[in-house]
Amino acid sequence: MDFDLTDEQRLLKESVDRLILDQYQFQQRKQYMAEPTGFSASMWSRFAEQGLLGLPFPEALGGFGGGSIETMIVTEAFGRGLVVEPYFATVILAGGLLRRAADPALVGSLVPQITAGKLKLAFGHVERHSRYDLANVTTTAKQDGSEYVLNGAKSVVLHGDVADKILLTARISGAQLDRDGIGLFLVDADAPGLSRRGYPTQDGLRAAEITLNNVRAAALSDNALPLIEHAVDEAIAALCSEAVGTMQAMHDLTLEYLKTRKQFGRPIGSFQVLQHRSVDMLVALEGARSMAMFAAVMAAEENPVERRRAIASAKVQIGRSGRHIGQEAIQLHGGIGMTMEYSVGHYFKRMTMIDQLYGDADQHLATLARLGGLFGATG
Repeated sequence: MDFDLTDEQRLLKESVDRLILDQYQFQQRKQYMAEPTGFSASMWSRFAEQGLLGLPFPEALGGFGGGSIETMIVTEAFGRGLVVEPYFATVILAGGLLRRAADPALVGSLVPQITAGKLKLAFGHVERHSRYDLANVTTTAKQDGSEYVLNGAKSVVLHGDVADKILLTARISGAQLDRDGIGLFLVDADAPGLSRRGYPTQDGLRAAEITLNNVRAAALSDNALPLIEHAVDEAIAALCSEAVGTMQAMHDLTLEYLKTRKQFGRPIGSFQVLQHRSVDMLVALEGARSMAMFAAVMAAEENPVERRRAIASAKVQIGRSGRHIGQEAIQLHGGIGMTMEYSVGHYFKRMTMIDQLYGDADQHLATLARLGGLFGATG
């Protein structure tokens, strides 16, 4: 298989890499996090100017017309910069679901606002009891005329405190764990009856707890779970690529430290045992990179079983590699690696959060076993 980038993809990579290098050093990131929204409005505008907010949307709607490979390029760069803007929540997760669930007229009216940086989205689906089961929904939707009345609560809604509109799920019919009967709704963040409590997450991003009390909304879909599963699989593929960027940064920081930190009159990187450990980190990194590429290629697969196998396999490798590289980076740095003033600990926090989002390595390993392994059951 040819993994070479096209000329357009190379130009995209060069421009995003340059933007992160110039505008997203560690001290700059701390300044962005200190802003009232928890991210930089000026950087969000820069993303819009460079077409990044329109990356997965069709050109006819003002988007970039990119696919999963272009998303991989951008999110890997964002992983190296520890980007705190709501790109994942708006463009990849909620944006991906909007493309699949909304009617063309609605998509056509919203996408230009997203690409211009004027509209931020969030996806509220997870509930406190649901763990990693996307079908576990107790928020209710009762039909009242042409609309539905929503009641319930959503947890850990990524960047839900700064979103202008929120995609929400609620059960129209069926029992708590039924796969059928889950509706999808688009609600204004200031809709009557909707309240949200924002808070910082461990990796420096933002999330919100959302409560719905007789919130009225029209349904985008009354059987949305297959759409949600596909959108989440695409989002996991993007997270895998971001994780590779995060792991790359931890590896680079560790190598630099081994070359400059001296003990017994010589750089500690000259000791063979530490060289072996840094090589093990590189092996783990390249294994994760290969699986992230595989996830990006398979993210658009319409066969849900084949797609799920690929995404689960990638998430297992990402989780294991990320834990190994993060632990080694912290240990090889010594005490400085645990301080808030040094970046490597922040990378490990983000890596840990990526591992937990939409299922950790153990959860996806169990999924893979249930599906008969990467290539299915044989014999």
